[in-house]
Amino acid sequence: MSRKHIRIDFHTHIIPEKLPDLAAKYGDNRFPILQKTCSCGAKIIREGKTFREITDQAWDPEKRIKDMDKEGVDIQVLSPIPVTLSYWSAPEAGMEFSKLQNDFIASVAKKYPDRFIGMGTVPLQETELAINEMERAVKELGLNGVQIGSNVNGLNLDDSSLYPFFKAAEELNVPLFVHPWATLGKERLHKFNSMYTVGMPSETALAAGSLIMSGVLENLPALKVCFAHGGGALPYILPRMDKGWEVWPDTRQTEKPPSFYAKKLYYDSLVYDPANLKFMIDRFGTKQIIAGSDYPFLLREKPVGEVIDNLNNLSIEDKEVMLGKNALDFLGLSEIVKT
Repeated sequence: MSRKHIRIDFHTHIIPEKLPDLAAKYGDNRFPILQKTCSCGAKIIREGKTFREITDQAWDPEKRIKDMDKEGVDIQVLSPIPVTLSYWSAPEAGMEFSKLQNDFIASVAKKYPDRFIGMGTVPLQETELAINEMERAVKELGLNGVQIGSNVNGLNLDDSSLYPFFKAAEELNVPLFVHPWATLGKERLHKFNSMYTVGMPSETALAAGSLIMSGVLENLPALKVCFAHGGGALPYILPRMDKGWEVWPDTRQTEKPPSFYAKKLYYDSLVYDPANLKFMIDRFGTKQIIAGSDYPFLLREKPVGEVIDNLNNLSIEDKEVMLGKNALDFLGLSEIVKT
């Protein structure tokens, strides 16, 4: 890629078209199954019900490239669909599912190296296996990061069992993309698609807050973590978190208030409204925000970076940083853009 300024969609999801039927193999219908409805569409079936209907954009790189060309996107960063995380499964089954997805994503990135960058997945229900697969994904497959869920079977990300994984990610310099899944309060989110509109932002804030307030980020200062959906509710509740840190000193696990560590995290730009983006910029600065759309799903921003483009009183340089450079810096790929 010879252009200095490029547009990258950091937040996109992909799934293998020929997804093995692990539900049948392991006798557990919680594993998602891909049921084709036509050559250009399918249903993701889970527990005997339609979880989501998808189009061939979710698996066909050629279709994705056509969309990218139409919308002015140079590169997509690929990551798994969160429903495939399957942390509830037996570790060996989770490892198998992670490997087949990582192999697929790596094959797409290898076939189209100028258009796609791959991020993998790991079986976080077993920390040692997760570390092994993370190492394989980056060292053998050439993936450039790992997507993880916002909790592991109800355990927040500050749980002591997960700390070795984060330590290994820091040591291996593997950036992590945290996406909400298995949201808190899901039993109350059945109406109005509230899981997506209310539950996921709340879940993301809890995930970020657990890493911040537990001291994980303080103890692992080189760890690179990006949170989906603009960090969910986190940017707006930080003052309340700081106040709690101030008035309850006996619960403190960090030397500085939460807002200090929140500024070290990265966030995608999927907040839709320029006013929200301006709020995030005021709170975190432009260097921590990465353009991402949630392609190819209904809640996606189209085209990616529209909220950045539409923000007034922002320099061209700052817009270009968020639209491309920050993604490359986060992924350790700044050399892609020649100056």
